[in-house]
Amino acid sequence: MLYPIILLLVGFVLLIVGANWLVDGATSLAKKYGISDLTIGLTIVAFGTSAPELIVNIMAASEGHQSIVLGNIVGSNNFNLFFILGLTGLITPIVVQSTTVWKEIPFSILAALLLYLLSNELIFSEEPLLSRIDGIILLIFFGLFMMYVYQQLNADQSTQITKKVNTPKWKVIALILIGFIGLVAGGRLVMNNAILLATELGVNEKIIALTIVAAGTSLPELATSIIAAIKKNNDIAVGNVIGSNIFNIFFILGGSTVINSIYYDKTFNTDIYLLLGGTLFLFVAMFTGQRKKLDRWEAGILFIVYILYTIYLINAEL
Repeated sequence: MLYPIILLLVGFVLLIVGANWLVDGATSLAKKYGISDLTIGLTIVAFGTSAPELIVNIMAASEGHQSIVLGNIVGSNNFNLFFILGLTGLITPIVVQSTTVWKEIPFSILAALLLYLLSNELIFSEEPLLSRIDGIILLIFFGLFMMYVYQQLNADQSTQITKKVNTPKWKVIALILIGFIGLVAGGRLVMNNAILLATELGVNEKIIALTIVAAGTSLPELATSIIAAIKKNNDIAVGNVIGSNIFNIFFILGGSTVINSIYYDKTFNTDIYLLLGGTLFLFVAMFTGQRKKLDRWEAGILFIVYILYTIYLINAEL
């Protein structure tokens, strides 16, 4: 029992370190060619913090562990929204740009809603299945989101001057390669030992994926948002969470489904309902005030809901 737990923790460490090095290397590469901080934040940082979910899901999809594929994405999104954003908002009230409220959050709602419709025999299917066609649809929506991001970048870059940074090329390449190796090795350790732990404990793979795996692969988002909140960079704190949730469903789950069709266990509907409800709550909370703000008491609600949700999952398994 102790051995798989230790290896699982080692896997999480490798995922975090690998993601950080990959982001550092890619950021250095971007700055070397004069790419703006905004571009880096919306693309490289978003990809880097979601890289652990990507690696774990590719491995799980290729080996047919469908509960881990779905549980990792849905669980990570709920962890991002309720735990990370809740904890971040408790540290400091979060004020964001109006575009986040009007565009990015609705896009996140659309992602969760589309996942629900595709999974529950409501679009292009006669059985609860995420097929390769469904995966392609999710990837198309990811392309549309990236088009929106590109338009935002063009608008912002026209008013922004970026200073180039001369980082040695060998250092950039080394960071990217070592980071990628860390992600692959960590992803393998997390997936294999999560499955082993579930087997030894007699716990459903779904519960392990929704809790331990989801929280572990979301640690880069947790660190990024907390640091951003402490530094009063609210747009990064919220954008990291919302962007990651969009990225997880449209790109990672879409790509995983293209690799291998996934039978959909309808017990995941409860978790998707929670995700939809929480994202709508976030939209309403930031929409109703004079400023686009998540107050501490609203963040506290998100945090408490996640604790109760975790207790519910554990009790349902016992």
